[in-house]
Amino acid sequence: MNQEKKLWGGRFSDQTDSRMFNLSKSTQFDWRLALIDVLQTSVHVKGLHKSGLVSDQEKDIIISNLSEIYKDIDQDKIQPDERDEDVHTVIERVLENRIGKVAGKIRAGRSRNDQIVTDLKIFLRLSAREISSEILELIKELNNQAMDNLDQLSPGFTHLQHAQPVSLGHEINKHSFSLLRDIQRFTDWDKRIDQSPLGSAALAGTSLISDPLWIAKQLGFSQISDNSIDAVSDRDFVAEYLFICAMTSIHLSKLAEEIILMSTSEFNYLKLDDSFSTGSSIMPQKKNPDAAELARGKTGRFIGNLNSLLITLKALPFAYNRDLQEDKEVVFDSHDNLILILKAFTGMISTMKFNKNRLKESAIKSHSLATEVADYLVRKNIAFADAHEISGNCVKLAETLNKEVHELSINEFKFAQQLAHAIIDQNYSALNLQLIVAEQDQKIIAYSWLERGIYMPYSDDEIAEARFVHVNQQLSQRQRMTLSAQILQQWEIWTRVCNIPIIISSTIRESQTAFLRLHESAGYRVRGSIAMKRIDIH
Repeated sequence: MNQEKKLWGGRFSDQTDSRMFNLSKSTQFDWRLALIDVLQTSVHVKGLHKSGLVSDQEKDIIISNLSEIYKDIDQDKIQPDERDEDVHTVIERVLENRIGKVAGKIRAGRSRNDQIVTDLKIFLRLSAREISSEILELIKELNNQAMDNLDQLSPGFTHLQHAQPVSLGHEINKHSFSLLRDIQRFTDWDKRIDQSPLGSAALAGTSLISDPLWIAKQLGFSQISDNSIDAVSDRDFVAEYLFICAMTSIHLSKLAEEIILMSTSEFNYLKLDDSFSTGSSIMPQKKNPDAAELARGKTGRFIGNLNSLLITLKALPFAYNRDLQEDKEVVFDSHDNLILILKAFTGMISTMKFNKNRLKESAIKSHSLATEVADYLVRKNIAFADAHEISGNCVKLAETLNKEVHELSINEFKFAQQLAHAIIDQNYSALNLQLIVAEQDQKIIAYSWLERGIYMPYSDDEIAEARFVHVNQQLSQRQRMTLSAQILQQWEIWTRVCNIPIIISSTIRESQTAFLRLHESAGYRVRGSIAMKRIDIH
């Protein structure tokens, strides 16, 4: 094998065995960092120039050729070949072919150890913003569904059993908040990793770079790493990134499971759009929720990627070890698959339709109003322990009579109380509260039996109080929706002013940072999105 170009080898007498080289080479996956590596190299050369190690003429030649190399890589005109060990080797080889030995100056004051961790940090910060942007799009569709169904009754479940009726909007909106926490995790994580490792060299730092903080700021970091040995060996930030991806996938898996259940004929709570469903090759009637099932299935992949890295990191001594080459494939896999899932989920959520009649009918099944019976008795100054027993007796009696608990007559309710040896308030009256609500045209969230159109013992004087309570509950829910929207807005503002150059969806504009301005002056301009394989630049 021809080994014309290596970034090391002076002290070796024999060439690397091809079997060793095949194990060592990483271009099959780290080539994905090529554009970032070129940009990083451009900044590094300017740092060398500031330190007096590269002349004005050399700087201009190197940077102008790096700009051309960048464009050629972006257009797939440059690819690794069998001689290249890694992404850094390719770029130096191509640069040397174009400008000669002066290309070798780019290696001064820099090791592949700090070079690759810098590339990876930049990639992950870009990735975190791309993922967060896609999460935002999904949250917006969830919130649209939640607001459209805020007044829709729905069964609430615990232990996968009917628990209490809730607002369907409230049920949907819970997923927005779990996903917002994932964005907040990325935000907190980004603050922790806002340190440039470049200048740490192999492990001991370098005296050749006079102003590493200037270089850090050009790369979008606000500070340099505190400890050079830690900087080149640290992969905590990768593990955290993979954890956030895994946590996000778990949240999506939970949502997926609910969609799968609710779309079955047994539940019949929602229908998925044909454009986000698939069929069976043998059963013509089938309409399968494959987007949700595939997302649920991929969750194990994200968790596996995290576990894989954690096991790799276990017991690595001192500074950089070659084991850390294994940090990139799991990152790229998690990034690609999470983006894939989020895009499909956003479309699936935006197009699904709820069976509102079925939801309303199901909301008060399985004695789901038993808690309201107990709460009513508490308002009548009965201890909750006794109220709980009375309500339980009501459920027992209703099951015997093949009724729902709210369908018991006043005499049956009294009989259940007597079974529990409790005091009966003689002022109870059975009211058709659905008619009362309809007559007064109350449009409030259905959180208790009051507006669910059921028969319950409740005095006229208490109706006004209950209505006031539930109007407040409605306001509370709308306030929560507003809070969700405010958090989204705050996140978008944060991404606009963040100090690295990435805005990855149409909802967020390009950021104006030192990093962007620097490379615009050199002929680079970042636009659009950090795609799955490269930064789009022209």
